[in-house]
Amino acid sequence: MSKGRILLAMSGGVDSSVAAILLQQQGYEIVGATFRTFDSIKESCIAKEKGCCSVESIFEAKHLAEKLGFEHHVIDTREEFRQTVIANFINEYLSGRTPNPCVLCNPIIKWGRLLQFADEHHCQWFATGHYARISTDNNRYFLQKGIDIQKDQTYFLWKLSQEHLKRTLFPLGALTKTEVRAIAKENGFTKIAEKTESQEICFIPNDNYRDFLKENVADFDQHIKEGKIINSEGKILGTHKGFPFYTIGQRRGLEYAAGHPVYVTRIDAEKNEVTLGEREDLYKTYLIISNVNFMKYNNLYKPMNLTCKIRYNNQGTTCVAQQVGDKLQVTFNEPVFAVTPGQSAVLYENDDIVCGGIIE
Repeated sequence: MSKGRILLAMSGGVDSSVAAILLQQQGYEIVGATFRTFDSIKESCIAKEKGCCSVESIFEAKHLAEKLGFEHHVIDTREEFRQTVIANFINEYLSGRTPNPCVLCNPIIKWGRLLQFADEHHCQWFATGHYARISTDNNRYFLQKGIDIQKDQTYFLWKLSQEHLKRTLFPLGALTKTEVRAIAKENGFTKIAEKTESQEICFIPNDNYRDFLKENVADFDQHIKEGKIINSEGKILGTHKGFPFYTIGQRRGLEYAAGHPVYVTRIDAEKNEVTLGEREDLYKTYLIISNVNFMKYNNLYKPMNLTCKIRYNNQGTTCVAQQVGDKLQVTFNEPVFAVTPGQSAVLYENDDIVCGGIIE
């Protein structure tokens, strides 16, 4: 007996492929969908398309759907992706901040556009190959870390709404990556099981955002000028090539030789200045986050002991968090290195996401 129709976001990789295998075994009627989000704009910027939204990945997803016997669709989201995710990416860098495009793509494109497509095709459920789990308590849905902590992807999903979560299934949430590859092989998809993963931003396959900005910002050289490199006292140390080319914590390619390691500690877009300092200058004891999305609880007006992750590949730091108006103040129990404006701060209670937001 069918458990109903489910729309599966397919990237052509091992994760979404195994998600398809598992959902089919569980009795769901699958409708596969792969979205087209970008084109290589100039060969000098992007030599070869890669990632989850390339032409190659679309054909691989379509081939798997044909082998498993379910329908597959390609959804063209290029214009919407350009006007939202890419536009935000560019604007954030031009404001002296460091964005995380995947965090924005998930609610707008992957869930926003695909859930609309699910409704159009009478699918009650929506699934992806993310390593995450969903739980409920007090009539609220929230994310829990995937069993495979090394692959857990909840950090990128904090912007998902209650409406998104209540229709979502994560078939891989209770599996490790090793188990996922084994399932692919057991079902005859050896090539997919051995496929390597890309860690690059999908629309910057050469992993050079500086080239991307040059190619995609109109009159870039007229808007982005050389400026001062200064120290914390305001002393001029040298000249930078343009503030969008720097990020907090950067210590290579600084156009300044101090005789010992120095780091970017501040970027001031208005003054066109980049500040350099010592490693210890990058340790912060608190941060403010805005654009907060609550998951496990609907507010945080009372102080709460939580764990805060300010980047994907770290374990997080214990902290005390409290809501102040529409923002959150997070005070760390020990200093944290390279807090970066524009990146995401995600707050956990054990394995559960309490909320997330953008670092100011």
